[in-house]
Amino acid sequence: MDATITDLEAREILDSRGNPTVEVDCTLACGIMARAAVPSGASTGAREAVELRDGDAKRFGGKGVRKAVAHINDTIAPDLITIDAREQAAIDETLIAMDGTDNKAVLGANAMLGVSLAVARAAAMASDLPLYRYLGGPGATRLPVPHMNILNGGVHAHWQGADFQEFMIAPYGASSLREAVEWGAEVYHALLGLLEKKGLSVGIGDEGGFAPHVKSNEEPLELIVQAIARAGLRPGTDVGIAIDPASSEFFEDEGFYNLRTENRRLEAGEMVDYYERLVDAYPIALLEDGMAEEDWPGWKRLNHALGDTIELVGDDVFCTNPAIIAKGIEQDIANAVLIKLNQIGTLTETIAATRLAMHHGWGAFVSHRSGETVDSFIADLTVALDTGHLKTGAPARGERVEKYNQLMRIEEALGTAARFAGKSAYVRPVRF
Repeated sequence: MDATITDLEAREILDSRGNPTVEVDCTLACGIMARAAVPSGASTGAREAVELRDGDAKRFGGKGVRKAVAHINDTIAPDLITIDAREQAAIDETLIAMDGTDNKAVLGANAMLGVSLAVARAAAMASDLPLYRYLGGPGATRLPVPHMNILNGGVHAHWQGADFQEFMIAPYGASSLREAVEWGAEVYHALLGLLEKKGLSVGIGDEGGFAPHVKSNEEPLELIVQAIARAGLRPGTDVGIAIDPASSEFFEDEGFYNLRTENRRLEAGEMVDYYERLVDAYPIALLEDGMAEEDWPGWKRLNHALGDTIELVGDDVFCTNPAIIAKGIEQDIANAVLIKLNQIGTLTETIAATRLAMHHGWGAFVSHRSGETVDSFIADLTVALDTGHLKTGAPARGERVEKYNQLMRIEEALGTAARFAGKSAYVRPVRF
């Protein structure tokens, strides 16, 4: 098929929080049209690529994306028309050169990413291949462990619950992706019943997890262990736990971690001790952003204490940026990196960041954003890059479950070739 790009058209749509975001259609000479939508984060790293917003207070409180849309329609499209969509690296390099900044501040990472993903999806369709196979080749057969954020805190719950932002379940003991999703949904509903029984709120946060008022950051872990057992599953054996404190959100300029829920201010060493106690007490397999993005000495202390025990994932500290990841590898501050497409702005750079981490024996943990769309690109990306695990919210809300549904479709399409990552997903052996 003729995969020459003949048209790129962008528009402003709404994300799962009701804020504007960018959607892009890519049309090819063969008649194929593919579409991609760009997510948006709430807890963002300081070194993330720029998400271009209009700043017009009269529209969406200044969060409109008409400028980014115009950049695609008026600036990017004319330069990419007549290029073969299968030339992904060349297209992304063109976008980077057109922007000319380190952080995508001119065109906007949201504009660039929308184009990058739409082009990739169109190229896959023109090649008559599913997206995961187009991106990953014939070896893309391993399904990831889904990490489901079933209790929300921090900024995702508007600071109404725990300080820690995400409490996730990881059904790594399942025999298949489909069974893992089933177990996750069962634990989610068991937690709902448990919260109702205890008279706690069952309102949900940005990512579909419940956001009850709790007295500590440990109480959600206690509730999750109870919910796993209530669902007839074994904590640690069938279903583990992952946490994302998003500690940059409660790190203060004075160098203290302010746990508002517990009325405590901890130094870095005390924060590491806090995590060690939690890891000893609960089946935690993964800790993301345990220390603040600017607290590299704290990260080194955390890695020294727990790096041989669990997977320590850097999100805000790395921002899916290969240059920063390389520095983190050199200084040995973690053992895994979170992968978010919109933190860096193009598919090619995202793949480079993932490969860099995995080449050095680090884990790569693919992630959604709190402001999502029904675009399921990251489901295919996770299988394509064989990262073994991803997080994309609770087994609730359409924009979250669409990723899990797509993974089940992929598993079905693979048939007997499908493999479920299970406990092998982690760079450190699961202890239970």
